[in-house]
Amino acid sequence: MYDGLGIIFCIFLVVTVTAISDCKQSLQFKDLDKEKKNIIVQVTRDGSRHKVSIHDLVVGDTVHLSIGDQVPADGIFISGHSLSIDESSLSGESEPVNVDEKKPFLLSGTKVQDGSGKMLVTSVGMRTEWGRLMVTLSEGGEDETPLQVKLNGVATIIGKIGLAFSVLTFLVLTTRFLVVKALHNEITKWSISDALNLLNFFAIAVTILVVAVPEGLPLAVTLSLAFAMKKLMNDKALVRHLSACETMGSASCICTDKTGTLTTNHMVVTKVWICGEATVIKSNDSGNILKSSISEKVLSMLLQSIFQNTNSEVVKGKDGKANILGTPTEAALLEFGLVFGGDRNSQYWKESKIVKVEPFNSVKKKMSVLVALPDGALRAFCKGASEIILNMCDKIVNKEGESVPLSGEHRKSVTDVINGFACEALRTLCLAFKDIEGSSNVDSIPDDNYTLIAVVGIKDPVRPGVKEAVQTCLAAGIIVRMVTGDNINTAKAIAKECGILTDDGVAIEGPDFRDKSPQEMKEIIPKLQVMARSLPLDKHKLVTQLRSDFKEVVAVTGDGTNDAPALHEADIGLAMGIAGTEVAKENADVIIMDDNFTTILNVAKWGRAVYINIQKFVQFQLTVNVVALMINFVSACFLGSTPLTTVQLLWVNMIMDTLGALALATEPPSDRLMKRPPIGRNVNFITKVMWRNIIGQSIYQMAVLAVLEFDGKRLLKLNGSDANSILDTFIFNTFVFCQVFNEINSRDMEKINVFRGMFSSWVFMIVMVSTISFQVIIVEFLGTFAGTVPLSWKLWLGSVLIGAVSLLVSLVLKCIPVELSKHTATVKHCDGYEPLPNGPDLA
Repeated sequence: MYDGLGIIFCIFLVVTVTAISDCKQSLQFKDLDKEKKNIIVQVTRDGSRHKVSIHDLVVGDTVHLSIGDQVPADGIFISGHSLSIDESSLSGESEPVNVDEKKPFLLSGTKVQDGSGKMLVTSVGMRTEWGRLMVTLSEGGEDETPLQVKLNGVATIIGKIGLAFSVLTFLVLTTRFLVVKALHNEITKWSISDALNLLNFFAIAVTILVVAVPEGLPLAVTLSLAFAMKKLMNDKALVRHLSACETMGSASCICTDKTGTLTTNHMVVTKVWICGEATVIKSNDSGNILKSSISEKVLSMLLQSIFQNTNSEVVKGKDGKANILGTPTEAALLEFGLVFGGDRNSQYWKESKIVKVEPFNSVKKKMSVLVALPDGALRAFCKGASEIILNMCDKIVNKEGESVPLSGEHRKSVTDVINGFACEALRTLCLAFKDIEGSSNVDSIPDDNYTLIAVVGIKDPVRPGVKEAVQTCLAAGIIVRMVTGDNINTAKAIAKECGILTDDGVAIEGPDFRDKSPQEMKEIIPKLQVMARSLPLDKHKLVTQLRSDFKEVVAVTGDGTNDAPALHEADIGLAMGIAGTEVAKENADVIIMDDNFTTILNVAKWGRAVYINIQKFVQFQLTVNVVALMINFVSACFLGSTPLTTVQLLWVNMIMDTLGALALATEPPSDRLMKRPPIGRNVNFITKVMWRNIIGQSIYQMAVLAVLEFDGKRLLKLNGSDANSILDTFIFNTFVFCQVFNEINSRDMEKINVFRGMFSSWVFMIVMVSTISFQVIIVEFLGTFAGTVPLSWKLWLGSVLIGAVSLLVSLVLKCIPVELSKHTATVKHCDGYEPLPNGPDLA
């Protein structure tokens, strides 16, 4: 009866724990999903501009849209320039739709592909077209991760072995029973007690099957991944797909952006070349020096080119301070303009009217604007990549503010200035203008015959901790490659500062990379560390080559709409939470909320921790299963009964394993994880080190329990009618304490010191104390239910000491070298990690 009640209670307990765990995980995913969908939009409300959450958007708000943004609600176009919308997510049409006064409707969930504009919100939430569509759809569930596929394979094999032992045990017990009845000539006489005996044999067989199946595995995987996701959320990384946690642990290459990821993404103008002279800008005093060294006409032209040709705005906050809303580069230029006393709201700017705008995009690498001046004349302003703007210029502004021809010598000196700025890790921009005669031709902005005003050097400082993070990546066997749209000299300077570019590394420009033959690419990619002036398609091509030809596990960072193909192609797509567009975030596996490279390193570290933690749990679980299976099978075959009852086995296998999963699967990552290479794609999950530990501990525990089972009464000097009950309880108690100490052993599969960090892991300590407390209660107070009797303090001490010997057994086992098979002879580490190259191999 108690066995049946025990089984029902255990099933109820495990189902309840699993249900609560799944419920909490589901609620956590809802929170993560809400965070994922919490898009920040810029709106004009009550006459001033604000940043608000998409959830706080109301009808009547004016929303500002730019390239890469997701349209947050249904609305009507008010004003804008070259606004092109990708409606493929709603209509399935791949061709973008041009939105203007004639076709003014914008739909929620669509993406801004080009241009900029303002829209009036007409409906929000579930009342939008997108919302109506969402009502009829439900988001799909998570796919099984590669690790879960491996574990399912392990569980299936173990289950089959358990089933075979279970059937064999039932046959052996039944055969013994029938032979005994035949010897006593009772084969034809059957009673209720005989039926109960056969039912008991069946219960033993079922128990062995239950013991063999590792019920704790799914819970361990879920706990480990969910725990990692929660911790990463605290570390500013939003994991959108569960599999990304573990895949990042296998990453062997990170292709990273420069701006905002390696650097702070707060740009400042630090150097200006104007009228043939370069000036370093360090403070307002430097601005005043520059102001006094150039004529009023030149200064006016410079300020016009800054304040007229921009998508950014200067707004006053509630504290009265000027805040700049816009991209970092434009914000740096506007800050620079404000130093000179420039003001976009002055009378001059109000009287000037913007006729046409060509927003910046990654192909043209420039932004142009056509302005109608107060006197009726037209003037085009252009800014962008230095080489491109310089090629568009045939004149230059002199000290008097006059346009003079740009000679070949002049052009060479400007090129030298641009290269000089770039070598100092400055992003260089050229500012230029062109006066247009006649006001009829306003359909397009010209692309030639401009007058060069100035070369501006903008510095984006390297983030604190990036250099150390890059060094950690290299030590962990992860190659960091910088892929940026910046000038080659700027990219190389930043890469050297971060420790990415080494003496034997290759830095190449996107157009050169594009033109390489497949054979040349195979030769250059292993050495490639920096790609400058690259298009998003160059990044996509690099990722594809690394994955297909070099079998690398590639992580890619991206922030732009055009990065989506590379993010989608990569094994792990990492989108920037601050600078990233909604399109990039939708195609990413992980969103880096603070745009920091150090956070990417944390994702890799937690990915490795997930894999190792589940390996630790599997080692612990398999030892329990092997010992329980063998001791019950051998006892059943030789003695006709088992020392461990159904309730005892269920306690060990279900409750202890569930607690074990909680303890081992939530171990935080150690810095040692980042001093070994990535986990190979095709490495066996159960490594030779794990087999050594499992087999060694199993042999010790089976030997001890077998000796106690067959000769325990004599060794322990047990007499009297309750000797059998005391011996069985002592065997059960010893078995449990062997598992308690083996759980401590499993904290580290290779290192001898398994106590490092144990007392600081409160989850592990709570599990240890809970397990021992429950064991005391079961043995001393739940005897009728669990089939135990109270033990003397000497027997308790004996159980603990025999269990503690597992620590010494583990120490001896870890000193035994693991012989490598031929196909893994290159692996230096016994746990399935590939070796780091050294010496000549490093090249």
